[in-house]
Amino acid sequence: MAPGTNSKRVGIWIRVSTEDQVKGESPEHHERRARLYAEAKSWNVIEVYRLDAVSGKTVKDTPEAKRMLDDIRSGHITGLIFSKLARLARNTKELLEFADFFREQGADLISLAESIDTSSPAGRLFYTMIAAMAQWEREEIAERVAASVPIRAKLGKPLGGAAPFGYQWHDQQLIPDPKEAPVRKLLYKLFREHQRKKTVARLLNEQGYRTRNSSLFSDTTVERLLRDPTAKGIRRANYTQTTNSDKAWKLKPESEWILHPVEPVISEDLWDECNAILNAQQEKGRRPAKKTTYLFSGLAYCLCGQKMYVPSNTPKYVCYRCRNKIPIDDLEAVFQEQLRGFFFSAEEIARSLAEGDTSIKGKEALLASLEAERLKLQKEIDRLYDLYQSGAIDKHGFGLKYHPLSERQRQLEDALPALQADLDVLKIAKLSQEEIITEARDLYSRWPTLPYEEKRRIVETITERIVIADGEVEINLFYSPPVTPSSTTSSGGSGTPPSSSPNRGEKAMKLQGFIAATS
Repeated sequence: MAPGTNSKRVGIWIRVSTEDQVKGESPEHHERRARLYAEAKSWNVIEVYRLDAVSGKTVKDTPEAKRMLDDIRSGHITGLIFSKLARLARNTKELLEFADFFREQGADLISLAESIDTSSPAGRLFYTMIAAMAQWEREEIAERVAASVPIRAKLGKPLGGAAPFGYQWHDQQLIPDPKEAPVRKLLYKLFREHQRKKTVARLLNEQGYRTRNSSLFSDTTVERLLRDPTAKGIRRANYTQTTNSDKAWKLKPESEWILHPVEPVISEDLWDECNAILNAQQEKGRRPAKKTTYLFSGLAYCLCGQKMYVPSNTPKYVCYRCRNKIPIDDLEAVFQEQLRGFFFSAEEIARSLAEGDTSIKGKEALLASLEAERLKLQKEIDRLYDLYQSGAIDKHGFGLKYHPLSERQRQLEDALPALQADLDVLKIAKLSQEEIITEARDLYSRWPTLPYEEKRRIVETITERIVIADGEVEINLFYSPPVTPSSTTSSGGSGTPPSSSPNRGEKAMKLQGFIAATS
């Protein structure tokens, strides 16, 4: 496939140790192996990053590593191929940082020796494991920090961060700020008078007051300051915690809060009055519960082309134009059965995986044979050179014997990376095929027990359109399995069948990743 706008843009990372070069693994060997893998995947090699004579202890600060990271960040490349993880980074911390960075940027890591290709469903397990390791490391640090927070809070020491608006830290004590305290006091008085957060923010801004970072006051800022009890003389400590998932903070149980008295800037009665107004407004302004949406809303169509809806007076999807109907439960049962199409029968699975094993074993045997021949050939060349150096053979005799050996050596140097690349593709393809089959079967078996929200998310991800005729239901999915096992093994490893739709392959990969993520 010629490089084009739709071809994945990748880079090749080369860092070969002296030990590898002794084994005959030159930088050129690794580059050719990587290029052939990219060619098999129809990817476009844009950049080659080569580190010569660089220690594996730390590589992230090298110019080539910085250039590579900048290219990932800018989208110049969306994947990086390298021979083995140890060639990317030997330092575990750096490896975790590299993996986290690539995952955040939506880029892929391809390690040929470990059969890791994060563009494939099976390869994404690598990101899961790396994320788990990084999470464990972060939690270890967070636990140590969290353990010290209550102790510092009980001692009344600052826990980090700025003092609340209207206050300042002085000799580790929280005291009113002479410039901000009057503004904080005015904020409460204005709210008691107008009872509108946006009105208070507007009046403060019109009078020229600004927040500590010189921003305009907003209704959100006004409410946060109104709720903070520091103004009435109570400083809370150890009362919030940050969630690891989205870095948002939430309140801890009140039993864990530690309260310290401070000098108030308003009376307790004023604070209680303002917060009572806020509570009443919050209760009054609660919105009604969101209207129930049905599992196939927006995806169910009548044969006439109209969308089908579920009226309030019947548990059926109905076409308002031609009155075509289907019960809600019946359509879900049909959809669940359609999930069977995500995998072959047990016999077909066994045959397909067995064919993959046979191909891999055959290429491994051939690779071992050629490697053995290469080593034997090198020894013959060395022995011939020793004979020439000792005078046991003249220049003419040396040439006659050396040229055939040299030609065969060149052939092997071309053949070995090509064969290794074929083997890389087969191994990663087999892992991906097994992953998809396992997760798809698991998804089908778990369907009845899944909560509605997860079912709806799956339906939206994998369903293109559902067409309902009189007595017939046609479910069009973004992915359908190959017709025969051979079509999987001959597709270059993606497990995605050819299709007439230009976006179907992309959507199929999205589906495979989603199935893996729901396991």
